[in-house]
Amino acid sequence: MRRSPLACFDAMEHIDDSHAPEGLSSGQVKDYEMARGFLQQYTGSVATFNSYRREIERLLHWCWHIALKTLDELKRDDIEDFIRFCQRPPAAWIGVKKAPRFLEKQGERIPNPEWRPFVATVAKSAFKQGQVPSKKDYVASNNSIKQLMAICSSFYQYLLLEEYTYTNPVALIRQKSKFVQSRQGHTKVRRLSPTQWQMVVDTAEQMAAERPESHERTLFMLSMLYSMYLRISELAASERWVPTMNDFHQDQDGLWWFTTVGKGNKERQIAVSDAMLAALKRWRKFQGLSALPSPADDSPLLPVHRGKGPMSNATHIRAIIQECFDNAIQNLARQGQSEAAESMMDATVHWLRHTGISDDVKIRPREHVRDDAGHSSGAITDKYIDIELKERHKSAKKKKIVSG
Repeated sequence: MRRSPLACFDAMEHIDDSHAPEGLSSGQVKDYEMARGFLQQYTGSVATFNSYRREIERLLHWCWHIALKTLDELKRDDIEDFIRFCQRPPAAWIGVKKAPRFLEKQGERIPNPEWRPFVATVAKSAFKQGQVPSKKDYVASNNSIKQLMAICSSFYQYLLLEEYTYTNPVALIRQKSKFVQSRQGHTKVRRLSPTQWQMVVDTAEQMAAERPESHERTLFMLSMLYSMYLRISELAASERWVPTMNDFHQDQDGLWWFTTVGKGNKERQIAVSDAMLAALKRWRKFQGLSALPSPADDSPLLPVHRGKGPMSNATHIRAIIQECFDNAIQNLARQGQSEAAESMMDATVHWLRHTGISDDVKIRPREHVRDDAGHSSGAITDKYIDIELKERHKSAKKKKIVSG
């Protein structure tokens, strides 16, 4: 297929109204309806829904347009071919910008012809230096292939339970590792160095002093992202959860906790440090509120500047933090710390979570950090421990090539 297929599934809020694209066979329409039913099981989280929609849609398009088969006809060899296809998709299926899947036209939702199943990207630092994404450079990462296989396997388990198929061809792949490059030792955690983080804090303080109406909120957001390891989805209001002041609460022992709803709609309690409590007091004082919230204070934790209600746009939150990052990079460069400035150009909001976890795992019990971060296992938290790496390098540092 020389041309890219059109999107099948709209945004989560439109999934119940979605209908099969025109021109499909009866078997393909059944595939579509089964896929839509599967995706409807994941409308509790936008991020999860989007991940599942992306991989299932790729599978359907490959199935219909490349393999010329339906879901119930796919065998193990077909799935292996599909994975290889996703590792190196044709140029026609690759975009160089993220385009919306559907557009509103005369009251109807129609597929956007600019959308592509795959998107080529470049690092933030490279983009700032004028480099643009190239289709020929697209390569699927190890993590994306792992996610692809996991989601497709979950989909086929659903099809089995619905008696739509009688095998799970993904599960029949004996050597899944052949599609994923293995790496020895620790995976590098993307985080800020102590110098970079200190500059971010100093810069945010400076911005808050110059424009408190805009950047007292910036400073408070930075504190939450770092100190409580929050994800950006845990700051932004959504249908599943709206952060309010009384999500900070005191228990019967006088200890302060913060309640959030994270991945998989899982609620968790996060221990609030004295420094975080001081940041909360500063934020509330700026808003003309009492030092600490009462159990009845359900006002938005992060209200919008204009109008009423909580901040719900994750893109806006990213832009606020990015402005602080950009200023910090400039400050580092002015101080002659060009290497720190350059390496920070790729930093994203999520790096603050990684930085907070990495710093705390050195001084707090691993289990405590695990629970506050919402990690499903201690193995994930262990990735942030680099003490062993430092000791390993220290023991090798003075090795000699020749004796004597």
